Amino acid sequence: MTTAKVVELVGCSNKSFEDAILNAFSDAKKTTRGISGIDVVKFSAKVRDDEIVEFRANVKVSFLVER
Repeated sequence: MTTAKVVELVGCSNKSFEDAILNAFSDAKKTTRGISGIDVVKFSAKVRDDEIVEFRANVKVSFLVER
């Protein structure tokens, strides 16, 4: 039997939504083995003075539970 665990992360970037996703993935793989997928749940952005100053991506990272 295989079991997967899912954690939700928020990646941030001052460049783009894609970069925010990659930042979340990069941080997740530093401490998690066996990542099997990422589900992008939501995009949002921080705005200051009519400009986007931070892109955010909420992602769910799934990985297999080791036994």
